[in-house]
Amino acid sequence: MRSLSCSESTSADVRVIVGPMAASPAIAPIRRPETEEVDELDRPWNVLVWNDPVTLMSYVVFVLRKLFGHDEATATKLMLQVHHEGKAVVATGPREKSEADVARLHAHGLQATLQRD
Repeated sequence: MRSLSCSESTSADVRVIVGPMAASPAIAPIRRPETEEVDELDRPWNVLVWNDPVTLMSYVVFVLRKLFGHDEATATKLMLQVHHEGKAVVATGPREKSEADVARLHAHGLQATLQRD
C-alpha cells in the first residue's frame, strides 16, 4: 500500500486531508450540490404581460414583435391570450434577461411582471 501526498486523492468522491497533528491522513467526502439545488438555479423565469383596459390590441402586437421578434401570428395569439385570460407568458429565460425584458415592456407602457417557471 502506498501513501498519498497532500495533492493526491483516492477518487472523485473523496478528498485526502492531512493535518499537522494527524498521524495518518483522514478521508472526508466531498460535498456535492443536491440535484434539487441545481434544478432550482436552472429553472427559467417567465415574463408575463397583463391585460389593461387602455392599451390598444394592435399596439400590444406591435410591441411583442418589436421587442421579442415574434411573427404576426404568434404576437396576435399572445395578445388575444392577454385579452381573454388576463395575462400571457411572452418570453422565458434567465432572471437577468427577463428583468431587462420586463423593464423594456414597462418602457413601452405595458404592464409586465416576472414569475418563476
